Amino acid sequence: MVILAANRKYYQDYEELCELLNKSSNEYDREKIDRAYRLAEKMHGDQRRVSGVPYILHPTSVACIIVDLGMDTDSVVAALLHDVVEDTPVTLDEVRQQFGEDVAHLVDGVTKISKIAYTEKEERQAENVRKMLIAMADDIRVIIIKLADRLHNMRTIDCMREQKRRDIALETMEVFAPIAHRLGIKAIKDEMEDLSLQYLDPIGYKEIETYLENNIVDGQGFIRKIIEQIRERVDKYIKGAIVSGRVKSIHGIYKKLIVQGKSLQEIYDIYAVRVIVDEPNDCYNVLGIIHDMYQPLPSRFKDYISTPKPNYYRSLHTTVIGTDGVPFEVQIRTKEMHMTAEYGIAAHWKYKLGLKSKSSMDEQLAWIRKMLENQEDNHDPARLIKDIKTDLSSDEVFVYTPRGKLINLPMGSTAIDVAYAIHSEVGNRMLGAKANYRIVPIDYVVKTGDIIEILTGKEGSVGPSRDWLKIVKTSEARNKIRQWFKREKREENIILGKAEFEKECRRNGIDLDEKDLSRMMEPILKKKNIPNMENFYASISYGGTVLWKLLPRMKEEYLKIVAEKNKNDTKDEEFVVPLTSEPVHSASSKSGVVIEGMDDVDIKFAKCCTPLPGDEIIAFITKGHGISVHKRTCSNVPKVIEECEDPDRWVNAKWSGSVNSYFSTVVEIKAYDRTGLVADLSGQLNNMKIHIHNMSSRSLGNGRAIVKFNITVRDKSHLRDIISRLTSVRGVTSVERTSSGAI
Repeated sequence: MVILAANRKYYQDYEELCELLNKSSNEYDREKIDRAYRLAEKMHGDQRRVSGVPYILHPTSVACIIVDLGMDTDSVVAALLHDVVEDTPVTLDEVRQQFGEDVAHLVDGVTKISKIAYTEKEERQAENVRKMLIAMADDIRVIIIKLADRLHNMRTIDCMREQKRRDIALETMEVFAPIAHRLGIKAIKDEMEDLSLQYLDPIGYKEIETYLENNIVDGQGFIRKIIEQIRERVDKYIKGAIVSGRVKSIHGIYKKLIVQGKSLQEIYDIYAVRVIVDEPNDCYNVLGIIHDMYQPLPSRFKDYISTPKPNYYRSLHTTVIGTDGVPFEVQIRTKEMHMTAEYGIAAHWKYKLGLKSKSSMDEQLAWIRKMLENQEDNHDPARLIKDIKTDLSSDEVFVYTPRGKLINLPMGSTAIDVAYAIHSEVGNRMLGAKANYRIVPIDYVVKTGDIIEILTGKEGSVGPSRDWLKIVKTSEARNKIRQWFKREKREENIILGKAEFEKECRRNGIDLDEKDLSRMMEPILKKKNIPNMENFYASISYGGTVLWKLLPRMKEEYLKIVAEKNKNDTKDEEFVVPLTSEPVHSASSKSGVVIEGMDDVDIKFAKCCTPLPGDEIIAFITKGHGISVHKRTCSNVPKVIEECEDPDRWVNAKWSGSVNSYFSTVVEIKAYDRTGLVADLSGQLNNMKIHIHNMSSRSLGNGRAIVKFNITVRDKSHLRDIISRLTSVRGVTSVERTSSGAI
């Protein structure tokens, strides 16, 4: 039944811990536990919790939870000492000397995880979640102690200010409760969710709590009657069956009411009866008896014995209608299945289940290592947190391959997720999909019971689309797609990523040469563990880095460089023309530009219009930055020079008779989208020995695409030849010169 908040006892002292140790079937080293308690009591001394209670009651309460879970002696000792290294003068070496390496290792692991704080920056939180996963992979007892610690903190946060309570509750709901679920520790998961809901939606929580309080007597009477009916019938055929009942958790009801939009009348498992037997075969025999006694509801039967959940939960679930018309759920399982269902991974210590070899434990924890591997190329902390929440979600779907292989995925997964769950090569070669033997779109959202067949092409003939990154649900699929682009399309990734980076810089007024750009990005790349700019450009393209999230830090570094470069300069704030990183020329040099009435001046070509020999041009005299040359038709050139604020700073300019320089310009190609389009366009430019500064492309939808190249040309005549050659490429519909490389 639901344990209402008012009935919980929050603090337990050492005497209560000793009582639990006496009742436990485990053999504990009482002398070691007693020494640990005395050290904790001495070192915490007069320390008090925010609520005012002695601090020592917190570690003893956590230790009580650990004993209730059936954990070993070292786990209980570590629970008692989990705050002494962080909050008192005791060092980790002293713990190691007095209690051994195992206890020190557990205390150290819990201490590191304890530094998670929701008020810290996103990057900090993501790094601490990584630490949590690493600790889980190293020794699962660390996270079990941390879960017990968080559970007790949740029981005692009433004394904190409201926003702090909400922050802790949100983190508990989104990170800790899903981990408890994934480890199969149902008791902790359910209570964490109920306590979190109490602070996240107190009104919704109170409404459900009031409903249960008002109906709890009738509900308990109904459950007792059903238990007697089932026990009497089952006992005739299967001796020793244990029958019990429960009322659904408040959060479980809330989720169906609010998230799924159901009414209380549509929730069929508010009441549930559990039947526990000795053998798996008896589970199916009991199922037959139940369906003979009561009318089963269609599509409400789930066989988690033949298809266990990822957390190794196994049970039969069926929903039936009682004799008085009230629906209820029946769960049927063996004793071993029940222990795993209630205590999850902790059942290995509590009931010595399945510990025949270390490999059995490793197999159950393989998902943690897999999750860490999936995040290796992820430089975006927000996405890491989101991926972990998705991967730990308790909402799941079960689908089958045509050969009968069961695949478990988060709710909302697509056919692409199924393909990558089968194998990375299946995903990379995917052309289409069938659901229940009918062709479906590749973004088809799979449902439990679907038979999904993936249609593939020949190896090397196809590859994933970048658009898939926006479609897939699982971090496994998303990261395998990224890895493919990282491995197979490095050069293209660098070109596309650089173009996107420069576009973002232009859009945010960041105007530096390549050397200063690298200097600006150096501390940012170091923090992200990205070795160089090429890797950075590539990671932008394959999705490992989300550029807009770096902009605040980029602007901060940019302003430092600008301030350093212009310490003694006065910048013109009235008219700023963005300039290219082209070399500076004097009027008499190979720039090929003659400025009216001036000689031996520094000349730059404006990036806003990228003038070429053959264009009509005009020059602008900047303050401290030489002469900026524009096309006459440039949008930054006033229509009527005489009417602008500084007409004297606009001067006539023309091309000299012979121009020996090369100039940067941008061409925009529109074409029908197809595989190899960018490669064919690049090939034409390479054949003409045209230098490509950068390139960017995107799909326009309806089978169309747009590609832009920033290239070096001699003059307008040379550019016309290039446009003619690009127009001949298959599928190209237009080629135009533009004033900017931004898409």
